[in-house]
Amino acid sequence: MKLKITNLSKTYKNGVKALDNLNLEIGTGMFGLLGPNGAGKSSLMRTIATLQKPDSGSIEFDGINILKDNMSLRKILGYLPQEFGVYPNMSAEKLLDYFSRLKGISTASDRKKIIKEVLEVTNLWDVRHKSVSGYSGGMKQRFGIAQLLLNNPKLIIVDEPTAGLDPAERHRFLNVLREIGTNHTVIFSTHIVDDVKELCHELAILNGGQILYRGTPDAAEKELEGKLWMRIVERADFEAFSLKYNIISSNYNQDNTLNIRVHSEFQPDETFVSAKPGLEDVYFVALKKELV
Repeated sequence: MKLKITNLSKTYKNGVKALDNLNLEIGTGMFGLLGPNGAGKSSLMRTIATLQKPDSGSIEFDGINILKDNMSLRKILGYLPQEFGVYPNMSAEKLLDYFSRLKGISTASDRKKIIKEVLEVTNLWDVRHKSVSGYSGGMKQRFGIAQLLLNNPKLIIVDEPTAGLDPAERHRFLNVLREIGTNHTVIFSTHIVDDVKELCHELAILNGGQILYRGTPDAAEKELEGKLWMRIVERADFEAFSLKYNIISSNYNQDNTLNIRVHSEFQPDETFVSAKPGLEDVYFVALKKELV
């Protein structure tokens, strides 16, 4: 199964160019789509999910021309948007039964079987009789995964799913995605680098509606080996250093000094030491290159 996106463009009525001649191929497994807010991630997710049409380009998945035959795609699609509503005062079990009827699962025994499976996968079986409206943020997100799994989708899209979750809920949610990611094509859209680092074998960095990088996290980090440098500077000197060097990130120390990380083919000067690249460095370098 492969998702192939070719020359995709979308400009909104207000003049914002959300997608700019975008090309991308995604295979089976967890794929991370990483980019800042406003990068075009949600526009791309909504277009793949057939919720909006692009101005130009094509999208194909598993032999389906998505833009010409959106109903065939919807039958095998699971989509969890950034915001999704739930019905109050209904238990998870009853609500899933309702959704499964909408998805065409007609027999009671089939519905009962799939509902039990998705509740167990999402670790919600023990709270299946509780009202979904009373769930925590993380539980609601896991319920969102449960409902999209009802039709055994081949393509799953999750858009910024961990935003606003506390660390424990985020960990539980990522474990659920990790479990389902082996047998499906899962596109995981986020601006949180650590989420991609924990989950995804492949990623693309998106900004301004364009793909800035496409590959594996390991390969991306290796490309930066020997090109990343760090040193400590005083806060008062930061502006002068930023004018002189290509600073990609900085972090405060307890003594109010700053650790700066610089991207350079060569050692900037003898005061800098070599730094081990991480995925966050890859992300910042890609965004910085785009601005140059």
